[in-house]
Amino acid sequence: MAEKDYNLLAQQATTDEDAFEELYEHFFPRVYNFIYARVKNSADADDITSITFMKMNENLEKYNPAQAAFSTWLFRIATNSIIDHTRHVEKNQETEWEEFFDPAAPEYQEPEAQTLEKEGHRELFAALDKLSERERRIVELKFFSDMDTRSIAEILMISESNVRTTLHRTLAKLKKFLTDM
Repeated sequence: MAEKDYNLLAQQATTDEDAFEELYEHFFPRVYNFIYARVKNSADADDITSITFMKMNENLEKYNPAQAAFSTWLFRIATNSIIDHTRHVEKNQETEWEEFFDPAAPEYQEPEAQTLEKEGHRELFAALDKLSERERRIVELKFFSDMDTRSIAEILMISESNVRTTLHRTLAKLKKFLTDM
């Protein structure tokens, strides 16, 4: 479904429960992965995702598609919810990365495959931690939340060319970090 369709669906969701459920089903994994990539803790990601969708529900009538695409609006809510959460967490608290939520993942995997996958995740997340805040956010929005360049630019309030350039340079940095590990 195109972004324009989600904008319309968001307007319908104020009175149509099926429309709301469709929005929720489509955006939940993207929002969860985005939040999880930022907070690195599944319990916190669960809480923040719930808060994000609660705020979405409470403010859906205020959503204006002329001001922003629905996905942009929703990810701004998610970003603000993360900021609110981190204000309440101790600044130097160590957290560990866990597995990402993947609703399509098989329930069973070979132990060797699980170990290799976890090690790959650890290396990737260690490399992501070496990036600047801005670089990390662009990568998270692009790959963990499956957003296009225009939406990322709107959320971060920068130009699309800046997003493309930063993403290109950041991917080269990540490749170098991963090669050096």
